Amino acid sequence: MNIEKTGDMEPMKLSPVWADEFNYEGPPDPAKWVLESGGHGWGNRELQYYTDRAGAGDANAYVKGGKLIITVRREDFGGLKYTSARMHSLASWKYGRLDVSAKLPSGNGTWPAIWMLGDAYREVDWPACGEIDVMEHVGRRQNILGFSLHSKLHNHRNKSYLTQSLLYPGVSDGFHVYTLDWEEDRISILIDGMKAVEWRNGDGGRDTGPDAWPFNAPFFLILNLAYGGVLGGPPDENRLPLSMEIEYVRVYQRG
Repeated sequence: MNIEKTGDMEPMKLSPVWADEFNYEGPPDPAKWVLESGGHGWGNRELQYYTDRAGAGDANAYVKGGKLIITVRREDFGGLKYTSARMHSLASWKYGRLDVSAKLPSGNGTWPAIWMLGDAYREVDWPACGEIDVMEHVGRRQNILGFSLHSKLHNHRNKSYLTQSLLYPGVSDGFHVYTLDWEEDRISILIDGMKAVEWRNGDGGRDTGPDAWPFNAPFFLILNLAYGGVLGGPPDENRLPLSMEIEYVRVYQRG
């Protein structure tokens, strides 16, 4: 898959509505983020226990040196062998632009993700609520990024979800900006300002209703670093600890 340069996509054309610049030290801002916890496999047979430890010491999520650091560690916790962190935004948004500057870990077993779920998951559950995978990367396929949309009609369970992958060298060597550009009937994902994939309402079939396109409602952001599982694959624990680093998260909307 190739990426293409886009036209005028500068965020200053939009209005900033939410951000975390990580210009503080300690736990992720509790006014903006919730740290989730649990070790039930998260639907993907993942091997880590997500903890809500944050800020110092053996924390799995902390802010230091202007960056959010999410770390997977080798340790016995909650009956599992590994710990990591998964956090979601308290805010949610409908349409606009999301920018996340991230440096990804490498190594077998790692599975970092930047993604969104519809607020409706509390009423209709997954996948009817909708899921937008802005970026997924698994260390056993270094530098291959995945992007996907899930809905009631189009999801990985029935093998009909909308998905693309892209070879993009250097994702673990430095920071790159992963962008979601989201309109009523169109979703684009960009890397460093270049379009990687675009979907439109009706792709994957003729149905354009909410079962196929639930992306006309508010969604919240999730940042996590899974380990092992159906995509992460067999771990290489000798390389642990490993981290995903985030420089900033910025949300813009029109008007």
